[in-house]
Amino acid sequence: MSSIFTLSILQSALELGCIYALVALALFISFSILNIADLSTDGCFTLGCAVGAVVTIAGHPFLAFPAAMAAGVCSGFVTAFLQTRMGVPSILAGIIVNTGLYTVNIAVMGFSSNVNLFGCDTVFSLAKEVSDAAWYGSWHKIVIVAAVVLIIGVILSWFLNTRLGLSIRATGDNEYMVRASSINPVFTITVGLCVANSLTALSGAILAQYQKSCDINLGQGMVTIALASLIIGETLIGKGGMFKRVAGVILGSCLYRFIVAVALRMSVPAECLKLVSALIVAFAIAFPYLKGKASFYRARRMPVGIGGEDGEDEC
Repeated sequence: MSSIFTLSILQSALELGCIYALVALALFISFSILNIADLSTDGCFTLGCAVGAVVTIAGHPFLAFPAAMAAGVCSGFVTAFLQTRMGVPSILAGIIVNTGLYTVNIAVMGFSSNVNLFGCDTVFSLAKEVSDAAWYGSWHKIVIVAAVVLIIGVILSWFLNTRLGLSIRATGDNEYMVRASSINPVFTITVGLCVANSLTALSGAILAQYQKSCDINLGQGMVTIALASLIIGETLIGKGGMFKRVAGVILGSCLYRFIVAVALRMSVPAECLKLVSALIVAFAIAFPYLKGKASFYRARRMPVGIGGEDGEDEC
């Protein structure tokens, strides 16, 4: 048992959990806040990874992050445009954008299926040179990604409590009510999807520098991973303020990566990783329902009061 739960597994789970938490936060905006099933996440993640890798190779590792976020904003804008201006259903709009992004991504990568960043300076390699003499030592990667996620989480929590953020939240609750309140739902949906896709692309750019490579198929299954993290976080934390919900999404992402790391440590074949992800998502989604059913059956097994079915005391 001690060989399964090691410090290296915890460290890797926290690093990847924080990186993928940005995608979970993006899905939190589109799926939970706007009530839109954005299936362009897979392609947008690869887009951010490709743009970040190319800019990093050009010698600008820090510029890679805003460049990837700008590319993600463009992807979100196209998805929102198809939904709001062209009348395309959200699911079909995501599929269309995701399909088109495959060609865009491979063009960004120089029509190559993969790009290597070995020999290039990255944010992590530059931080390692500083961390050798710092207190955090080999934990420099966690320090970087945790700081980025913390900053993004605080900004996102603040943004969703502003007037524009409240309008976006109201659009997801009732678009017709928002329209009757003289708020343009086209604008709020566009802003929401642009913000969500920018976070997805940022996650891809960070992952490109983290693993020093980018592959055209890197984003496959990203919706499943983000959905699992989102559901796990919402199940554990529950309802509450916006900061609490954002923190729950980040916690769910780290916990999901830890579960996957433990599964791989238990000699689960890497080919079965998608199946493990699907099972985690299915269990996470069904858990609230099963919990409610269990409470219902426990209540039925409780003895009836002395006063009969109505529970009133007899005189």
